[in-house]
Amino acid sequence: MEFDQISELSSPLSSIPSSPLSSPPSSPTLPPGFQVVTPPPSQHAGDEMPRPRKRRKLEPKIRTTQYLDLTSDTAQSEYDRREALDTLLKAVRNRRKIVVVAGAGISVSAGIPDFRSSHGLFKSLRGEHKLKSSGKMLFDASVYKDDHSTAEFHKMVRKLSKMADNAKPTLFHRFLARLAVEGRLLRLYTQNVDGLESSLPPLATQVPLSHKAPWPKTIQLHGGLEKMMCQKCRHISDFEAHLFDGASPPLCPQCVAADALRTTHAGKRSHGVGKLRPRIVLYNEHNPDDEAIGAVTTADFRTRPDCVIVVGTSMKIPAVRRIVREMCQIVKDRREGTTVWINHEPVPPGKDLEDCWDLIVSGDSDEVARLARLREWDDPSTDMAENYTEADLDRVRSSQGEIEVVIPPTPKKSETTASRLLPSAAINTMTPPRSQNGDEPSKTGKKPASTTPSPIRIKLNVTARSKEASAPQATVKNAASRGKSLLDLLNGQENKTKTAKSKTSLNKKPKVTKIRASGTLARQAVITGRVTKPVVEINKAGLKPPPSEPLSPRRDANEAPPAPTSEFSSVDASPAPETPPSTSAAEEWRNNDTVSPTGRIPTDMVRLLN
Repeated sequence: MEFDQISELSSPLSSIPSSPLSSPPSSPTLPPGFQVVTPPPSQHAGDEMPRPRKRRKLEPKIRTTQYLDLTSDTAQSEYDRREALDTLLKAVRNRRKIVVVAGAGISVSAGIPDFRSSHGLFKSLRGEHKLKSSGKMLFDASVYKDDHSTAEFHKMVRKLSKMADNAKPTLFHRFLARLAVEGRLLRLYTQNVDGLESSLPPLATQVPLSHKAPWPKTIQLHGGLEKMMCQKCRHISDFEAHLFDGASPPLCPQCVAADALRTTHAGKRSHGVGKLRPRIVLYNEHNPDDEAIGAVTTADFRTRPDCVIVVGTSMKIPAVRRIVREMCQIVKDRREGTTVWINHEPVPPGKDLEDCWDLIVSGDSDEVARLARLREWDDPSTDMAENYTEADLDRVRSSQGEIEVVIPPTPKKSETTASRLLPSAAINTMTPPRSQNGDEPSKTGKKPASTTPSPIRIKLNVTARSKEASAPQATVKNAASRGKSLLDLLNGQENKTKTAKSKTSLNKKPKVTKIRASGTLARQAVITGRVTKPVVEINKAGLKPPPSEPLSPRRDANEAPPAPTSEFSSVDASPAPETPPSTSAAEEWRNNDTVSPTGRIPTDMVRLLN
């Protein structure tokens, strides 16, 4: 058996059928009429194309419902209470697009009762108006069917209007107004008809509600008692309580004027006169702002708020329940979104509201506003510090380490006296130069003894007293706090009166010129310590060469002035000779050990050198 046949039998891939796409079009194994589809060129270039970037997969946030009981301090553990309170404060302080759905519960502290509680209007109105069933009948559209029910309805409306006029916005109302001033309140959907929200300028509403943006901050889902409306011409005017007395509703003045103009002056038949009624939405009737409210909610859904607070409502109205359910789903899709339920009553049952709440607060709405500690809505001052919670304080305290105070060593008395007597240059030269090897030890293996005492290090714990000491007004401005020693200060005071030398002149070594000289030059070198190179080159005209250019101002200032010379200085050229010197004298001068320049030398110079 040949080698090729053995390799085919022993190969594990020989039993795998080949792909029809990888076989050539003219393969005899393909059935007749089978056409091979060639992939596009982009699929063949897989190795050349870069790999797709992997997207970071964020695991969904595990949401658990927290509970906060503000009615009792012992109802839950301290840990659960602090965690739930931290969640609440972060929601009301840090969220930027907050939607609030409020009910009658936020106005109870203002003196206006709610509807369905044990002391609500439904129970109180039943005994007051001697109703057969609940007081809910006075808020139904059927009150206009008979005169008795209409009279009782007008009586109840006058009482509620008087209560609303005497009431003032609560702490929670002012809290909502502060959110609106800060620009963090996206919308307030209120079911109240007392009008306490809209009495605050930041929460002003619009009646009737527009179908297009911009919309006000407050959306009245059930109207309000501050306006009245004609049932026929839909004219809206301010509410006047004294007109609603008795069983018959008051007539619309707009309709009366239009009907008089039509019948008296035009001689046409009357179209009727409308009657006024409070602009509140009763049960089993159409809401005039229904389409506008739908446009507002749709826009808020697209904005994707990051917090929803449902407060003071029993969620018995189906339309409000639907808005809350959809809003909670949008907020919970956001990783940092928070949904809060605030009420004395528990969450209403129902599958549509299951797993909708991140935090359930049992307590008063004013207590929540008090815990938030926001400033009043009309306070123009700005915040000097960021908002923080108790959990943030604990986290900072646990991460805060010890404070280390370094006190620089104080120089000895002898050093201080020497710094006063000696000039600054002498004190600086007393410091030994720094080793070229840096911090490496010497060859002997011993470290040089340090004459300067080491700094003192003191570690202190963070306490209230240390925090006060670290305040800006408690900072001591001295030399040690700026990192300067007393020696540096003394040197700095003395150096103010002296002219500072350049670094180049201090570090520059004196240049030594080795010249053999004899006679007068030798004696001059001994006296002055300086020998200049003679210049003996003479021009043909017999005149002195022009003086050389002076040195640069910096170099000229750093070098010492030249020593006085004789009449024939080595700097200036000697006068031209009358007669050329003799050959023997020139040769005798060249035989000396000194280096002589080329050219003729005057006789007087030769005699001077010899």
